[in-house]
Amino acid sequence: MEKTIEDPPTSAVLLDHCHFSQVIFNSVEKFYIPGGDVTCRYTFTQNFIPRQKDWIGIFRAFKCFQDKLEQGLLKWRNQGQTLQVGWKTVREYYTFMWVTLPIDLNNKSAKQQEVQFKAYYLPKDDEYYQFCYVDQDGVVRGASIPFQFRPENEEDILVVTTQGEVEEIEQHNKELCKENQELKDSCVSLQKQNSDMQAELQKKQEELETLQSINKKLELKVKEQKDYWETELLQLKEQNQKMSSENEKMGIRVDQLQAQLSTQEKEMEKLVQGDQDKTEQLEHLKKENGHLFLSLTEQRKDQKKLEQTVEEMKQNETTAMKKQQELMDENFDLSRRLSEKKMIYNALQREKERLEGENDLLKRENSRLLSYMGLDFNSLPYQVPTSDEGGAGQNPGLVYGNPYSGIQESSSPSQLSIKKCPICKADDICDHTLEQQQMQALCLNCPICDKIFPATEKQIFEDHVFCHSL
Repeated sequence: MEKTIEDPPTSAVLLDHCHFSQVIFNSVEKFYIPGGDVTCRYTFTQNFIPRQKDWIGIFRAFKCFQDKLEQGLLKWRNQGQTLQVGWKTVREYYTFMWVTLPIDLNNKSAKQQEVQFKAYYLPKDDEYYQFCYVDQDGVVRGASIPFQFRPENEEDILVVTTQGEVEEIEQHNKELCKENQELKDSCVSLQKQNSDMQAELQKKQEELETLQSINKKLELKVKEQKDYWETELLQLKEQNQKMSSENEKMGIRVDQLQAQLSTQEKEMEKLVQGDQDKTEQLEHLKKENGHLFLSLTEQRKDQKKLEQTVEEMKQNETTAMKKQQELMDENFDLSRRLSEKKMIYNALQREKERLEGENDLLKRENSRLLSYMGLDFNSLPYQVPTSDEGGAGQNPGLVYGNPYSGIQESSSPSQLSIKKCPICKADDICDHTLEQQQMQALCLNCPICDKIFPATEKQIFEDHVFCHSL
C-alpha cells in the first residue's frame, strides 16, 4: 500500500464497535477513470464532531466482497445500521488524506465537506474499493458504497450465484465470525494493556514533574555559578593587569641587574687576581690545619674522659635524687604522723580539761553531801585524791575514787541506817555516783563529736578520731 509522509492514527478496533452512520459519503460513483484525481464528498451528522487527526482512507474489498457485489448479495443499510465490508481493521488502507476541519460547525454548509485524492496515489487495478472516515482514535465513523477504477467503456455485469456458492459464502462468514471473536478477545487484552500503559504514563509524568523541579533548581545553581565565575573572571582580569604592570617593573629591574652583573664581572676579575694570593695563604693554612688536627685529636680524648666523668656525676645525682625523694617521703610520713599526734594530744587535752571540770563538780558535790550529813570535809580520815596524786589506784574502776568510802569507815552502822541517799531519797545510801564513774571508765568518748565507744573497741575509737583529722 502507498502511504503519505505521515501515517494516520490506527487501532485494532473491531468493526462491530464502529459507527458507520456518523459520516455519510455523497455522490460516490460506481467507477472512476484511472489517471484522474478523485473528489470524495461527505457530510457530518448532528452528533458528530470532527477532530484534527481525522482522516479518509481508500480500502480494498476482499475477493468474497467482490463476489457478493457481483452476485447482488451485498447488504447495504444506511442511516444508523451496519455495512458488511471485506476488510477487518483500519490498518488495511491503501491510501489516505487528512480531513480539513470546518471553521464553524453550526453552519449548515460546514457539515458538507470534500477531499481530493491525487491520481498518483490511487490504485491502478480494477478491484473494488470504498471510502472510510476514521477518527483520530482509529474508529470508523462512516463508509461508502464500493467502486472500481476502470475505463468508461466497460459495462456493468450482474452475476447470479448458485446455492452451493451461497453455502460456501455462509461457511466463510462463520469463519469470519470466529476470527471476529478472536479479535474481540485480543481487543480486551489490548484495552487492559492500554490501562496499564496509562498508569505507567501517569507515573512517568509525575517523575517528569519531579525532574523538571530538579532541573529548575539546577538552572538556578548554574546561574549562581555563572555569576560567580563572571565575578572571578573580573578579578582575574584585574590581577592580569596588575601582573602586566609588575612585569614591566621586572623588566626595568632586569636591566638594572644586568648593569650590576657587568660591574660584578669586573670585580670578579679583580677577585681572581686576589685568589692567587689567597691560594698561597691556603697552603700555609693547610699546614697550620695539620697541627691543629693533632691538637684536636688530643682534645677529643680529653673530652671522652670528661664525658665519662659527667656520666658518673649524673648517676651520682640520680642516686642522690632517689635518696632525697625517699627522705622527702619519710619527712612527709613523719609530718603526717606528727599531725595525727597533735590532734590526739589536743583531743586528750580537751578530755583532761573536761575531766578536771567534772572533778571540781564532784568535789563540790561531795562537800555539799558531807555538809548535808553534818560532817566536815577536812575532819574526814579519807581525802578524795586529785588526778595528779593517783587516788584512783584504790579502785581501778573509779576515776576519782569512792567519795563515800571515808564516810563508811568513820560512821557507825546505826548512823548509816538513818541517813538517806541524796539522789534517790532511800533510807540507805546508794552507789549511783559509783555506777556512773564505772560506766565512764568502761566507755570511750570522742573528743570531737562526743560519740561513745565501748572500751573493748579501742582500735575503732582511734580510727574514728583519726578520720576527723583527714
